[in-house]
Amino acid sequence: MATYTTEIASDKLISDNPIHQRLLKAYIAAQPWISGKLLEVGCGEGRGVEILLPHSTGYLGIDKIQEVIDMLSSKFPQVNFEQAVIPPFKGLEDNSFDTVVSFQVIEHIKEDKLFLEEIYRVLKPGGKAIISTPNITHTLSRNPWHIREYTPQQLIDLCNSIFDSVEAKGVGGNEKVWAYHAANRKSVQKIMRFDIFNLQYRLPASILRMPYEFLNRRNRNKLHQQQRDNVVEITHEDYPIVDDPAVGLDLFYILHKK
Repeated sequence: MATYTTEIASDKLISDNPIHQRLLKAYIAAQPWISGKLLEVGCGEGRGVEILLPHSTGYLGIDKIQEVIDMLSSKFPQVNFEQAVIPPFKGLEDNSFDTVVSFQVIEHIKEDKLFLEEIYRVLKPGGKAIISTPNITHTLSRNPWHIREYTPQQLIDLCNSIFDSVEAKGVGGNEKVWAYHAANRKSVQKIMRFDIFNLQYRLPASILRMPYEFLNRRNRNKLHQQQRDNVVEITHEDYPIVDDPAVGLDLFYILHKK
């Protein structure tokens, strides 16, 4: 049985449902841009394979965890999966994919510019990449699993330094979603009031991961108890794609190569 950290939101844990639906929305929203040969960088447990596969003529998913690759290869024999630690994208040829998707990955990558340069390299001329990442404006606390998070403009500037054009959008939320987010913020602030020395930003990430995981899981379970119907009933439809990334919980960018 898989052990789900709060960093890998599960579709099997009810308390994770709002986060799972938010992450799922990126795949659903990406469908109009998917065509031809598709590369997914950081496929995780395959949340979006069944959504994107019908729109592609070939699908390669890469992830750093071999156990995940083995599981996905068994579940989706018609899809190619490979274990890889990136960047760079070793073994992938220049100009070889029509579309690249990478959701909630770049925040984990130390060499983020090289990461985007590699996506650009493997895209065919006329190809496009769709990426998502948390909008730091709406982040509630430091996430020790993330190397960094971006403001909308920071990511626009980084992408513009590599790609030929950038469509900057966001994954927003309706009243139901923002009510959940507000309750989450209030709960997190209650926890953070004990951090009088601001240790979440001063201690190494490796030290923070265990207490973060414990407190985050406890917080999600508490929110499930307090907002039971809201937590269960939130779906991907409650997360609209918005044209202004500043109001998005996540940044959702379409990157073009001429």
